[in-house]
Amino acid sequence: MPVEKIEPGAPESQSADLRADNLARLKALFPELLTERQVDGRTVPAVNVDVLKSLVGDATVTDADEKYGLNWHGKRAARQLALTPSTGTLRPCREESVDWDTTQNLMIEGDNLEVLKLLQKSYAGKVKLIYIDPPYNTGKDFVYPDNFQDSIKNYLELTGQVEGGRKIASNTEASGRFHTDWLNMIYPRLRLARELLSQDGSIFVSIDDREAPHLRKLADEVFGEENFVACCVWQKRYSRENRGAIGDAHEYLVVYAKDFDYFQRIRGLIAPTEEQTAVYRNSNDDPKGRWRPIPMTAQGYRPNQMYEIVTPSGARHKPPEGRCWGMIESEYLKLVAQGRIYYGKDGSSQPNVIRYLTELEGLVPWTWWPSSEVGHTDEARKEIQTIFGSQSVFDTPKPTRLLQRVLEIGTSPLSDDLVLDFFAGSGTVGEAVYRQNQKDGGRRRFIAVQLPEPHTSDEFATVAEVTKERLRRAGRSALTSASGEFDAGFRCYKLATSNIKAWAPNASDIGASLFDHIENVDVDRSEEDVLYELLLKLGLDLCVPILTQKIASKTVHAIGSGVLMSCLDKAITAADAEPLALGIAAWRKALDPAGDVTCVFRDSAFENDVAKTNLAAILEQHGIAKVRSL
Repeated sequence: MPVEKIEPGAPESQSADLRADNLARLKALFPELLTERQVDGRTVPAVNVDVLKSLVGDATVTDADEKYGLNWHGKRAARQLALTPSTGTLRPCREESVDWDTTQNLMIEGDNLEVLKLLQKSYAGKVKLIYIDPPYNTGKDFVYPDNFQDSIKNYLELTGQVEGGRKIASNTEASGRFHTDWLNMIYPRLRLARELLSQDGSIFVSIDDREAPHLRKLADEVFGEENFVACCVWQKRYSRENRGAIGDAHEYLVVYAKDFDYFQRIRGLIAPTEEQTAVYRNSNDDPKGRWRPIPMTAQGYRPNQMYEIVTPSGARHKPPEGRCWGMIESEYLKLVAQGRIYYGKDGSSQPNVIRYLTELEGLVPWTWWPSSEVGHTDEARKEIQTIFGSQSVFDTPKPTRLLQRVLEIGTSPLSDDLVLDFFAGSGTVGEAVYRQNQKDGGRRRFIAVQLPEPHTSDEFATVAEVTKERLRRAGRSALTSASGEFDAGFRCYKLATSNIKAWAPNASDIGASLFDHIENVDVDRSEEDVLYELLLKLGLDLCVPILTQKIASKTVHAIGSGVLMSCLDKAITAADAEPLALGIAAWRKALDPAGDVTCVFRDSAFENDVAKTNLAAILEQHGIAKVRSL
């Protein structure tokens, strides 16, 4: 069996190809829909629009300009951008991480568009909650790549890693593209974000009045109008400010579900406030504890709920006009027998159902989020000041309590729900995860993504540095009062070009170019860099355990209980092939992984074809059929 080499452009060398996935889904549903066409001398798959019309009805397929929906210049290109695979990678940075070997949290430094693409294979359908606080359209500059065709190059230029300098796209109203630029920025990111959500997942987007209408229409298209959950109003200020024609005291959190019906069944309840529980009292020393009376009436007319009730004092009651009792008579009598009906102090009032405080597990959240419950901008600035000793580190943070409310609704403390924030800013979501896990004993984990855009302070060079430092300090603070095992760490990764070198010949010296390309892996990258790119491109969790042992004097890694096995040694002779292959096969048998095993080697390491062929043949004899080389 030959060893397949992972070349640039191969599926294993890039992120998920969403266009190919979509075509595969269409083919599975309607095989006759797929055809072929010629593009630049290549045969590529295509959708037969005529067949599509016949399948769904001619009137339901349109490409006309006059159709309902949100449209703008660049929308088609933005859609294609989301479908274009990334060839980049994420390089591990142990020295900037906290508790690398044990943590399940990730902090990724890089352009979030490319990062979202790179996360597709490993995390598609696995994210329970996405929260983002994207840059608002304020008429000022906001940073994002201004050449969408090569995001990796843009990112490297922005961060000063290649010549070209830092690029900042101006988004002023005078440009004539005020809303267009913002929509082109957010659209592909939302499309990629949706692919990451689990079936019961949801996304919360902080937004202001300026772009809220456009966001709603855009999200209707991306997530489906039927999956709109709510538009929550957050009272961000509690004191009056004499600015503008009318004082700006609120922002929105627009909420969409991946599948509304599924989300509605599992959505979280928020803990009641002290004000809400204060109405529960125990004036009669009830052994079951504090309680409150709930009127036993309901709106409307139901014949079997219109019976007469006689109280212990002999008073007779029928439902008030326009209402009926809240239950049929047999259910009412059961509650009477249980002592769960209250008729007032004198025993003659209309019946009330007794509800005990112990039964109040939580409340359905409202769309109105007052600052008294979830914090405000002043509170957020004070949190930053407490952490960093300066208010100038981050201009527009969100209060941690606001994000904890989002976590209460969108996640469960009983499972290890994954939370994603790809506009991480100062790192509020990460701290909120720490705090909420500490509060309710949850096991939530997070992925925070932040572009290393320039920072204005002397202490930090980039915003991403602020994110990481807040996570470090917030984690240490949470640990001081945590009981039992508590994950207050994070693994740090940085966006970079692939470790696998692309073919870029020097036209003036092809011979030297061929010689340089014998080694397919970038010489500046470490074995760990390559190993984690394999995890990413083969669809494994970036926090998956990695075991290492010596086999035939070579270092071999087993990832995910042996689902992926790798030996990236730089020299494998013909004599090494048999003991190395047998050792890997024995280790794989001991690990007993679920599913097929992929085994990867460095292509240039093999002494000759004999070494490569023998090793692959022995591995295949022992049940390892997927053997790849870099």
